[in-house]
Amino acid sequence: MNNITHKVSSLRKAIATATVTVSKQETIDAINNKMVPKGDVFEFSRAAGLLAIKKTSDVIPDCHPLPIEFASIKHTIEGLAITISVEVHTIYKTGVEVEAMHGASVTALTMYDMLKPIDKAVEISSIKLLNKKGGKSDFRDRPIQAILCAVIVCSDSISEGSKQDFAGKAIIEKLQQNQIETSLYSILPDEFDVIQAKAKQLSTEGYHLVLFCGGTGLSPRDVTPEAISPLFDREIPGIMEAARNYGQERTPYAMLSRGVAGFIGNSLVLTLPGSTRGASESMDSLFPYILHIFRVAEGMRHDE
Repeated sequence: MNNITHKVSSLRKAIATATVTVSKQETIDAINNKMVPKGDVFEFSRAAGLLAIKKTSDVIPDCHPLPIEFASIKHTIEGLAITISVEVHTIYKTGVEVEAMHGASVTALTMYDMLKPIDKAVEISSIKLLNKKGGKSDFRDRPIQAILCAVIVCSDSISEGSKQDFAGKAIIEKLQQNQIETSLYSILPDEFDVIQAKAKQLSTEGYHLVLFCGGTGLSPRDVTPEAISPLFDREIPGIMEAARNYGQERTPYAMLSRGVAGFIGNSLVLTLPGSTRGASESMDSLFPYILHIFRVAEGMRHDE
């Protein structure tokens, strides 16, 4: 099974269809009049399809068990063809495409089993996914213009050369995965004035995205939030709330991070944890969704 522990839960939907074709109008009439010997074809097949949706992970080895928040199965008759439409919703880390297709398949097979005593030429065809929504693919709302980005590591030990930087490089790698190149990478000591001066400089130089890494914890030298917060023209509390919530599901210490985020002029500034894991998980929680901010900004400039 694929590892989905790094993914963010979101609303995911899928619609799949299957077609059952009978060979004579008498079969259609028997279905509509509920005269099929094995029972009500639509109701029995709908129940079977719903059960199949819920049990998908039991029979498809690589499918993850997930909560089914909504499922709907509908039948539409056109001539001798009956189209089965299955819609499934979940709020989870992975999609429900296979669940919808499995539901359509079992609904069709149940109909076949119920109809074969009265129609030996029943056929099943065109089991397919019509539509899916949710996940990162729906949130790649990329800005048109390139994002000028800086990654600044705040650490006394790394600045002095006694330790290597892994967290900052993990951030740069995550940015690359989101097609964002880092134009500036710098290491600073945990000094209030130095950090604050760098933030002001980068905003003045027109950087769109500035990520400070480190100094968000509780040690006496962790001063990054104190240095950055007074500079905000507009704070965005929800950004780091989302990162902490994501981290808290993976480690009980995420609540101790004091990261902040907001705009300094036109620069979006984020302060991320200094641990490699904390920085990497924060990036997973925020990207690519946070790029919507720049898309909105472009729209506002266009309207002006």
